[in-house]
Amino acid sequence: MQTHYQRIGGEAQVRALVDRFYQHMHELPEAWEIRRLHAEDLGGARLKLFEFLSGWMGGPQLYTEKYGHPMLRRRHLPFPIGVRERDQWLMCMRMALDEVVQDEALRQELLAAFAKVADHMRNQAG
Repeated sequence: MQTHYQRIGGEAQVRALVDRFYQHMHELPEAWEIRRLHAEDLGGARLKLFEFLSGWMGGPQLYTEKYGHPMLRRRHLPFPIGVRERDQWLMCMRMALDEVVQDEALRQELLAAFAKVADHMRNQAG
């Protein structure tokens, strides 16, 4: 059975997904609450998300090799993440998935998995 990393098309497609995600986050006014939680230069966040997704999707464990266990929730605790931020993040990721992932089944699997992770990141009531 192929991993999500293989099914999406490997490194180039994971990078494309991350690039489109951050482009949407940066350009869409309706994503401003999630955008403001990031540094002005998105280069570092872009690299870390690529490295994380590479391993999370079953490819090379780039993030873990550099930084250790992701501990996603702990690493996101300094940032106020509520329902609105979660939903904005998911909106940007859904748009990126729609543009980059041709396989409908894979797109739905990834979106469902992202939704679980995004909801787990919430640390604000509401």
